[in-house]
Amino acid sequence: MTESPESMPTTAPIDTEPLRIAVLAGGLSHERDVSLRSGHRVASVLRHLGHTVLVLDVDARTISSLRAFAPDVVWPLVHGVHGEDGGLQNVLIALGLSYVGTHSDGCQRASFKPTAKATVRRGGVLTPDSVTLPKAYFSQLGAQEVLSVVASHLGLPMVVKPNQGGSGLGVSLAADADELRSAMVACFAYDERALIERYVPGTEVAVSVIDTGDGARALPPVEISFQGRYDFDARYNPGRSEYFVPARLSSEVLTRVKETALTVHRTLGLGHVSRTDLIVDQEGTPWFIDVNVVPGMTETSLFPLAVKADGDLPGVYNSLVHAPLS
Repeated sequence: MTESPESMPTTAPIDTEPLRIAVLAGGLSHERDVSLRSGHRVASVLRHLGHTVLVLDVDARTISSLRAFAPDVVWPLVHGVHGEDGGLQNVLIALGLSYVGTHSDGCQRASFKPTAKATVRRGGVLTPDSVTLPKAYFSQLGAQEVLSVVASHLGLPMVVKPNQGGSGLGVSLAADADELRSAMVACFAYDERALIERYVPGTEVAVSVIDTGDGARALPPVEISFQGRYDFDARYNPGRSEYFVPARLSSEVLTRVKETALTVHRTLGLGHVSRTDLIVDQEGTPWFIDVNVVPGMTETSLFPLAVKADGDLPGVYNSLVHAPLS
């Protein structure tokens, strides 16, 4: 993938020592294409800064390629379960390689949505009530009976989503019994477990947090405005969604959502980068929906949008590769 001249960063090449950087992307998840776009986008910025960058598609040749290239730092940008559950980070640690991101234990807490919700709730963050059910329960107990019990417990409408994964894949809003059944089918196409969550109406806001070694700080919150559902297509195809940075919220609420994202980041023990997805209700109260430790880096992704609004995207990427975890 090549960058057009108008999309290239304008920051001059860095004065700090150039590094050999391996960017890991692709893999076999449902988010493969987005991951490849993220990887090549980040690689383009890093090359423009003067670094030597190799983009590796994650496959059976990855380990031998890493050994041959001998990078100073690895930047894993594999989206989805197998890039964000801590396993890839453990492989890098076993290889003795430094990397950008979050330690494996933080990845595990964040990537499993019920665990993330329970952990941040203990940290004082509000999150909608939910239940987690494996697919097997629906055949053992009867799908209609199970869904009736869940609907009575949480109330309609509800949001149904896979326990793991991102990019809006398998996520549905169900306003009645028929939609709930369809939502379960869509969810189980991506995961054997479903998280069924009480719907909270309000403004969707994404708050990115970065830590380049001087402590975590929240970037300007991004408000997401869209027609219909904020699904995979709306996330990655220009024109389906509109973004406002900073979000069109009062200064008091903006401060509140940034503090919430920082609490999520710290409570889950996250590293260089995270993006917390929130719903701000009519009272201005933020509700935790999800957190991503490998946020998208494409031309329509929310993390780079927030970094650009804050200032210097190439400078942030350069700071991250110069302060890796090991």
